[in-house]
Amino acid sequence: MMKSKSIQLFGIALLLVWLAACGGTKGNDATSQESAGDAAEGKSLFYQATIGDGDAPGCVTCHSLELDVVIVGPSQAGLATRAGTRVPNQSAEEYIRNSIIEPNAYIVDGFAEGGMYQNYATDLSAEQIDDLVAFALTLK
Repeated sequence: MMKSKSIQLFGIALLLVWLAACGGTKGNDATSQESAGDAAEGKSLFYQATIGDGDAPGCVTCHSLELDVVIVGPSQAGLATRAGTRVPNQSAEEYIRNSIIEPNAYIVDGFAEGGMYQNYATDLSAEQIDDLVAFALTLK
């Protein structure tokens, strides 16, 4: 009986060590506010006039970082705070990523479908998209 309990405790301890080594359940779950990208690189991309392989318009050409300042698209001030509330069951990270790669999936009130450049999914690398998402998640 004692040997069986020892084996069970060892198994539980081994599982806990494995979970800790793998980062547990944190990371890419739906509630995570982290992105695999580099926020500093994303900020640099945001401020470029053109980005990506196809010289796509940079974010700053259409989006302000000042509250309620509209250039062409909605202000990005406070985006990380609002993003998780826009689409039910979608995290802030998912919403921001989808807004980049599928700009017509959700249209903010007061803005028209097709108003955002439609080809970021093909013009930007996965790393560049990750970087932009990471930067956007800092905009609280």
